[in-house]
Amino acid sequence: MAKHLTRDLEALQRELLSMASLVEKAIYQATQALLTRDPKLAREVIAGDAAIDAKENEVEEDCLKILALHQPAASDLRRVAAVFSITTDLERMGDLAVAIAERALALTESESCSPTKTQLIAYPEKLKRMTDLVAGLVRQALDAFVNLDSRQAMRVIRLDNEVDRYHAEIIADLIAKMKADPAAVEPGLSLFSATRHLERIGDHATNIAEDVVYLVDGEIVRHRPEAAALDNAS
Repeated sequence: MAKHLTRDLEALQRELLSMASLVEKAIYQATQALLTRDPKLAREVIAGDAAIDAKENEVEEDCLKILALHQPAASDLRRVAAVFSITTDLERMGDLAVAIAERALALTESESCSPTKTQLIAYPEKLKRMTDLVAGLVRQALDAFVNLDSRQAMRVIRLDNEVDRYHAEIIADLIAKMKADPAAVEPGLSLFSATRHLERIGDHATNIAEDVVYLVDGEIVRHRPEAAALDNAS
């Protein structure tokens, strides 16, 4: 029985990582579509969401089978619970990537209707840095899961504050631009939304990191910012 459980848990992890790969690709393509105003790439992200949803169903079904067949306990039960939670966060990241791709399409369409046919508002340099940071957090959170590294997971949790800082600064900059130029309002609102979606992806990466801490240490750190502060001091 133990051998079969180990085999099924390993297969479950492979399925989860396959889903994670799809989500990471969607995030990258969505942000690139926003940066380059590439409608074809944006539509690929939107079309690819069905595969992410299907993979979520597969992983959740596998979790339920493991619970029914093996009745795992202790660390094995925590692993299944963590996979359940991580799968949900990954699926929501995929939805947010679609939302960013939709904003990219909206920007492309509004700019194509403008008299100059050019970008009415540039992709902010800070948003590029925020994009890189969020993509890094997603990768680090998943690496922490694969390596069962709670220390790395705690670093991801702490770095979410930097994502929040970028988010606040970009929103303030966009508001200033929209106030100064009425023509920038429509594209500015699209970038406003895209920035918010990107910040939410960072939140979901943090959720995954919190699940890793629970999996490895058996400690629930969600909604406990003091836990990250203590880890930072140690």
